[in-house]
Amino acid sequence: MLHLGKHKIERNDPCWCGSGRKYKTCHMRFDERLRKMQIAGAIVPDRSLIKNREMIDGIKRSAEINMACLDAVAKEIGADMPTEDIDRIVYDTTVRMGGIPAPLHYEGFPKSVCTSINEEVCHGIPDNKHILKDGDIINVDCSTILDGYFSDSSRMYCIGDVSDEKRRLVEVTKECVQIGLDAVIPWTFLGDMGSKVHEHAVKNGYSVVREIGGHGIGLEFHEDPFVSYVSEPGTEMLMVPGMVFTIEPMVNMGTDRIYQDEKNGWTIYTQDHKPSAQWEIQVLVTDSGHEVLCW
Repeated sequence: MLHLGKHKIERNDPCWCGSGRKYKTCHMRFDERLRKMQIAGAIVPDRSLIKNREMIDGIKRSAEINMACLDAVAKEIGADMPTEDIDRIVYDTTVRMGGIPAPLHYEGFPKSVCTSINEEVCHGIPDNKHILKDGDIINVDCSTILDGYFSDSSRMYCIGDVSDEKRRLVEVTKECVQIGLDAVIPWTFLGDMGSKVHEHAVKNGYSVVREIGGHGIGLEFHEDPFVSYVSEPGTEMLMVPGMVFTIEPMVNMGTDRIYQDEKNGWTIYTQDHKPSAQWEIQVLVTDSGHEVLCW
């Protein structure tokens, strides 16, 4: 018998995860290992952060819409396009496929997608005033709700003849995401992953935004944990099977300092107005490693 919080679960009781299996053949050993690591000082996830197979399948269905939106953007994006058109593409694709754009009206955000150009780090608001120009780099951050399940990913797009300097920033940032993904290993720490992302960015002469990072996601838009990319090995929350979170470092060409647009209350800029890049994927921690759910 294992006592977990206020609840007492017998070996032959149904597992708390909702799988329908007996506790002893499902999460009993998982809980015992988690308890030992918590006693040793590790930050461990709450049960509410552990997704079962039904939840994971729901997230995957949501992700199909999210990725279709970014694919649709890729087919049409180009110079002389107002970012309002990107919002239209995302909204129309999402609704046509039965989903809901997660950003729309989220805490007052007015649009269906975030479009962040050059020195805009994140949360750029699409409109008819921002016209894409030859040489721009833009992050399109798309999030979808389907049947109560959330998916989230973003991609970088290079518009026309982009400078070698900007293109390298985009490529190294994508490498940072891959390095982070390779470090998603069950029963290790988010800080292990974040430190490797940071190390690669700094090695290439860049900085990583500190105040904004990744997050848990699946049943809500933003869940615990906060995922830092300036962390130290052996710190932050333990990564365990069933956790779902985003890897989305914001990598700046110059300083890591940022500021928020005082007028719209959303858009984040680099303080030195040098370019920033970001790719985002949504990742599931598995028993043997990881699975990318949305990209």
